[in-house]
Amino acid sequence: MKTHIPSAEENVRSWHVINADGAVLGRLASKAARILMGKHKPTYTPFLDTGDHVIVVNADKVRLTGAKESDKVYHRHSGYPGGLKETTAGKLRAVRPVRVVELAISGMLPKTKLGKQMYRKLKVYAGPKHPHAAQKPAEMTVGQ
Repeated sequence: MKTHIPSAEENVRSWHVINADGAVLGRLASKAARILMGKHKPTYTPFLDTGDHVIVVNADKVRLTGAKESDKVYHRHSGYPGGLKETTAGKLRAVRPVRVVELAISGMLPKTKLGKQMYRKLKVYAGPKHPHAAQKPAEMTVGQ
């Protein structure tokens, strides 16, 4: 018996909306990453992008548990000697609330070309509105 490999024509991509209002960041990110990778489908193949599109709304109202607001640190580097910059989660949320959700989800995707392809199907919005109503996205909930 041969293993069936799904082709690009067989893969039907649907759209999902996740409301981040009051949701814990890690639980939200793991659910979104699972959908982006396609692990929720029976046709999941590790070396193919079989995932769906994910829209996250109300990203500014996502919840961080414990003292992560002040203790969680994000790093970036300018490329120059001594160019390491550090930002706490609280400061990043104040300036760019969408970036906190994007970093959490991208950290759970593969660190390859395939992972970058999956990441492109993610749309994150700070408020409750999004411009993807024409795609008829299905509502999803994350455990509160």
